[in-house]
Amino acid sequence: MARLWQVPQLLLAILVSLMALTYQEKRKTFLSVEEVPVSESYVAATMQYVINDFNEKSDNKYSFQIVRVLKVQKQITDHMEYHVNVEVRQTTC
Repeated sequence: MARLWQVPQLLLAILVSLMALTYQEKRKTFLSVEEVPVSESYVAATMQYVINDFNEKSDNKYSFQIVRVLKVQKQITDHMEYHVNVEVRQTTC
């Protein structure tokens, strides 16, 4: 007899879990998107780190270097992301 009461409880638990997951998916909306000035000090330092890391992990015999940073965007949702457009060229050494 106790098993008959467990089925609705299980269905209710599944329903609540699905509602919570759906709510979390809907929550990821853009709170803000803003341009970051390319002249910010952390932009140059971060791009230097990224290109150095890329060159270390690359199988290419030549290195790459950043010619210029074209655009930096900061997107804030439930976390923060930076989207960066850069001009890169291959070195000859």
